[in-house]
Amino acid sequence: MLKRITAMVPVFLGAVFLCSAQETKIYTHDQKEYQDALALYHNEQYQAAQSIFSRVKESTNDLETKANSAYYEANAAVRLNQLGADRLMEDFVEKYPTSTKRNSAFADVAEYYFETGKYPYALKWYNKVDQGALSRKEMDKFNFNYGYSLFSSGKQKEAERYLQKVENSQVYGSQAKYYQGYIAYQQDDYETANQRFDEIKDPEILEEKMDYYQADMNFKLGKFEEAIALAKRQLAKGDRNEKSELSKIIGESYFNLGQYANAIPYLEDYKGKRGKWNNTDFYLLGYSYYKQGDYVNAIQQFNKIIDGTNSVSQNAYYHLAECYLKLDKKQEALNAFRNASQMDFSPEIQKDANLNYARLSYEVGNAYEPVPQVITDYLSKYPNDSHTEEMQNLLVDSYITSKNFEGAMALLEKNKNYASKETYQKVAYYRGLELFMNDEYAAAAQNFQKSLDNAENSLFKARASYWKAEAEYLLNNYNAALSDYLDFKSNPSAQNTEEFKDLSYNLAYTYFKLKDYGNAIGSFSDFTSQNTSNTQKLYDGYLRLGDSYFVTSKYWPAIETYNKALALTGPEKDYAAYQKAISYGFVDRRDSKIEELRSFVSKYSRSTLKDDALFELANTLVSAGQEQQGLQTYDRMINEFKGSSLVPQAMMRQGLVHYNANRNDQALSKFKSVVHNFPNTQEAIQAVSTAKLIYVDMGRVDEYAQWVKGIDFIEVTDSELDNATFESADKQNLEGKKDAAIKGYEKYIEQFPNGLNSVKANFNLAQLYFAKGDKEKALPYYQFVADKSGSEYAEQSLTRVCEILIGKQDYATALPYLQRLEAQADIQQNRTFAQSNLMKGYYEQKDYNKTLQYAEKVLATPSIDNRIKSDAHIMIARSAIATGNEAKAKSAYATVLTIATGATAAEALYYDAYFKNQDQDYEASNISIQKLAKDYSSYKEWGGKGLIIMAKNFYALGDAYQATYILDSVITNFSQFPEVVTEAKSELSIIKAKEAQSNSSVRTDGQ
Repeated sequence: MLKRITAMVPVFLGAVFLCSAQETKIYTHDQKEYQDALALYHNEQYQAAQSIFSRVKESTNDLETKANSAYYEANAAVRLNQLGADRLMEDFVEKYPTSTKRNSAFADVAEYYFETGKYPYALKWYNKVDQGALSRKEMDKFNFNYGYSLFSSGKQKEAERYLQKVENSQVYGSQAKYYQGYIAYQQDDYETANQRFDEIKDPEILEEKMDYYQADMNFKLGKFEEAIALAKRQLAKGDRNEKSELSKIIGESYFNLGQYANAIPYLEDYKGKRGKWNNTDFYLLGYSYYKQGDYVNAIQQFNKIIDGTNSVSQNAYYHLAECYLKLDKKQEALNAFRNASQMDFSPEIQKDANLNYARLSYEVGNAYEPVPQVITDYLSKYPNDSHTEEMQNLLVDSYITSKNFEGAMALLEKNKNYASKETYQKVAYYRGLELFMNDEYAAAAQNFQKSLDNAENSLFKARASYWKAEAEYLLNNYNAALSDYLDFKSNPSAQNTEEFKDLSYNLAYTYFKLKDYGNAIGSFSDFTSQNTSNTQKLYDGYLRLGDSYFVTSKYWPAIETYNKALALTGPEKDYAAYQKAISYGFVDRRDSKIEELRSFVSKYSRSTLKDDALFELANTLVSAGQEQQGLQTYDRMINEFKGSSLVPQAMMRQGLVHYNANRNDQALSKFKSVVHNFPNTQEAIQAVSTAKLIYVDMGRVDEYAQWVKGIDFIEVTDSELDNATFESADKQNLEGKKDAAIKGYEKYIEQFPNGLNSVKANFNLAQLYFAKGDKEKALPYYQFVADKSGSEYAEQSLTRVCEILIGKQDYATALPYLQRLEAQADIQQNRTFAQSNLMKGYYEQKDYNKTLQYAEKVLATPSIDNRIKSDAHIMIARSAIATGNEAKAKSAYATVLTIATGATAAEALYYDAYFKNQDQDYEASNISIQKLAKDYSSYKEWGGKGLIIMAKNFYALGDAYQATYILDSVITNFSQFPEVVTEAKSELSIIKAKEAQSNSSVRTDGQ
């Protein structure tokens, strides 16, 4: 370090290079002022002197006086540290180039900055000095000052050149050699440094320099004992900072000599650079404690090493880990070993740290990475290590015993050779199950797929298919779920699993979510017919089966199914009862609906649906002409459910009943109650609107105007009311409150049938009803939008209208819409949809020529999927059947069979069996029917029809028992398909009649 030797730094108290001659006395006024200013300047009264010099410079005509005044003015500015002082001096030099004070100016300013310790500023002005104009004595002083300024400015190489010029000077020699020696010391050139220091004769400098540098240089040269001796000698006379540095030299010297006990007290006495230690300092003391077996103190030093990224830090972390192990702190040791293992300064330490990190990870666990991955990384990095077998054993054991399937998968993904394919299959399956239980369904599905991709064990393959289906279902990927469920179902090992008992139930729900209600009905029917143990699931199955019938407008089967649910125990019996009651309304059994709703209100007095039931009951009573009972029921609902959102609606309905019955005063009373009790609601706005009509009808407009003056929320324009009403409904929709949104949109449409937002309101309302499966209610709203040409929702609405009408098999109404869609559709998919259904519509109209025409259009469309192609071939086949062209039908159905799926495939398979029966290939016909029954069991109508063919086949093969048994079964189990049952009965009657001719036991009377 550089100890500032104040005795060495010359202090100059004047302008060294100024002329010493006295100024000639002149008695003019200007020169008197000049002399006064000069006196003030020499007395260091720079501010006053500067002011006078400035005045003299401007007033005098004497060029020398003017120049001298400018010189002293600038010099005073320098000493006053004024802004622009340098510029003043430069102006002086520029304006008075012949002045005798030119060189003195440069030197004087330079020396001033030198005296004040501003060495970079001094250098600037020393560079301007004309060295050739200096005397030898002045030159020595210049060289030392310039050299020291360079030294202090960090330009040590340049400094040496000037200091060398005065190294033999009696005045400056010792100082020059001192700084040259220090420069060599800083550059680690200790021989040159020692040589320079040894040449110093000045005792004052020798006293200052002393043993510190020699001790430090001996330490750096590895002469630790000499360093210790010199440093200890210097300790007694050094200042606080120097003692700290000397303690460091002594402590580190003892450390390097392996004398750790001796090192500790000196290392502890070290105060650090600017009061701070570095990582190496902590390491030296920590390691000294470690070597003494003092692990507690060693840890206290080692654990202060932060952000270490060098070899010292790697050593420190490794020894810190060892200290923790000595104190049985294994988790802490794991962290330290991990840190050391991540550095590669010492390969030996890194390897041993890795080994211990792996061992500890296995022993205590690892929060950073899977334990098998840690062990695998070790094996990968050190493949031929003597610990390989140990690590492999730990690896296998780690994920088997800890069930760390995440770690196992990470391991096996990189090293599949570590396990058999079957082991990988099982680990992937269990990892998938683990993720599934943690609700991480996407990751679970990925792992189940990996298990399936490596399937060796049939049982685990079945389970992976099942649980992948479950995960896909919960991710709303219902098509993928269905495929996986069917894969599970088709796996022979599936029946040996616990999961198999839930298959029909899960399949049914998947179909339900896919809105494939036909298959949902089939699967729920299968489940409810097979399940006897789990009453709760059976109950739920009946509920959803009922819902499936309900949304497909098969209300009678829905009612029967809801009855089955009501016969069981379940938490939603009120829901079943309510749905049953509502279903009666759709089959024109209004009296039954009223009876069921009354029963519901009585039986489920605490149901959350009770207000809905009362409201619906009141509506139905009113529509049935039982006006008084309806009004009373509204009153009951209002009184019992004051907080229900239906209350204002009920009051509005009451008002409307009175209004329609011309009981205007009673209607007004109800409407005013709505406004009073439910202000700022849509019902209140509607009430005001309807009341206005009454007042107008009665000719009491003034009375209406007086009334609405007191209603603050009604002071809006029609346009504002329109927008407000729509926005209210839209807000409910955006917030996911679908039922409230429906009511809001209906109110808006009722109030503003052709309002500003009518198209969007009708469309949104239609979408909500459609999403609920209530397509019948959605239809008129879609029609409204479809009829508004130019709307952004027109094409979609037109498509939905067609879809709903087709779903109702109402092709007569659908055809004009389909024709419009074909002509107007911008989306090819919608155009193809229109053409495909026009084909079906004309088939329903028995216009077989147009059916074939559109079938050819569809088949000519590029890039259509197989489902649509199969539909076209089906239409060709059906038209051929209808016109008696069975050869063409047979060919068309054969094509369908190669590309179709689902119901179309079931139909094609049925006809395959049919034509084989016609060809008297009875056994082959039966094989097709068996396939139909196995692969397409959910398409029960085709299955039932197929069974009739099978019965014919068996009868033709001489097996009357099989034939009659099958037909009896069809009659018993396919009641939801009356036409199938009728055909079965007819065929059974024919067979029995024939058999009765030879068998008296055969009864033909239907008993």
